[in-house]
Amino acid sequence: MRILGIETSCDDTGVAVYDSERGLLAHKLFSQVALHDAYGGVVPELAARDHICRLIPLVHYLFGELGEQDQAVDAIAYTAGPGLAGALLVGASVAESLAYAWDVPAIPVHHMEGHLLAPMLEENPPDYPFVALLVSGGHSMLVDVRREGDYRILGQSVDDAAGEAFDKVAKLLGLPYPGGPSIARVAQNGDPQRFVFPRPMTRRPGLDFSFSGLKTHTLTTIQQSGPLDEQTISDIALAFELAVVDTLLVKCRRALEAAGHTRLVVAGGVGANWRLRSRLKQAGEERGFGVFYPRPEFCTDNGAMIAYAGYFRWLLDGGRSGYDNDRDRGFDVRPRWSLEDIQAP
Repeated sequence: MRILGIETSCDDTGVAVYDSERGLLAHKLFSQVALHDAYGGVVPELAARDHICRLIPLVHYLFGELGEQDQAVDAIAYTAGPGLAGALLVGASVAESLAYAWDVPAIPVHHMEGHLLAPMLEENPPDYPFVALLVSGGHSMLVDVRREGDYRILGQSVDDAAGEAFDKVAKLLGLPYPGGPSIARVAQNGDPQRFVFPRPMTRRPGLDFSFSGLKTHTLTTIQQSGPLDEQTISDIALAFELAVVDTLLVKCRRALEAAGHTRLVVAGGVGANWRLRSRLKQAGEERGFGVFYPRPEFCTDNGAMIAYAGYFRWLLDGGRSGYDNDRDRGFDVRPRWSLEDIQAP
């Protein structure tokens, strides 16, 4: 079975073709980073308009790289939520229109299920069960994955997600968007002894995240430091990055203990952070758990994870079109959509 995947949940336009027998055949991504850089974050209306301009040409480009025998698809998977409503509607309308024109099923996919399953595209995918840490610009959550399609949220953001906090702190420091890579870059020159930031919600029980207070603490530190020179920016960036990484590490250890699992999947844009990966690797070696990631290019939003998740959902739903097989009802997107609402049948 061959599936075209379409991802437009935020500011990346992603397309890919996945073949159930041969794996990922091709994938393409257009990033809107340059478009949103001037604003220090994603502008929803601009994101949706850019998806309109980019999506169809990107599909043409993708199919141009495939051999003629690989251009016929059996289904089209698209991100139906959660995400920005306007951006989601662009991908959904194109996917449903192509599915109607080509007389193939359209499969709505949950964006976070796509991230959760992204490591399955690698040569050594994790076995079930496992705990998944999903950390991106819009989400921070820990999920108990007991078997295929069986998800239980253990903890999640109560305010800012980790990636969102990175973006906001980067803007406070005058660093480019997106904030995660910018902070990681300048933090390499930071002095770890100069500032020590709090590790939010680690001294109380539970698995929820809160990074809003850490962002406010960073702002206060900036204001008290006077004019920011290059070294001070690096020192503050490092203090913030270490606080986020330590917080995620503490919560991951707790989640593994609570679920009784020995495998951890880390996905989402923040999952590409090298310091987080290093600390988790060390903790895994010390405490006896394995850590699995998608390749760095699949940590951020992409069409490959949506194509694979579409195939995965097709199998779970017994050959029906994703979570809802009634095409006569039209299609819908869900900007807010709990991962627990898509349990296996």
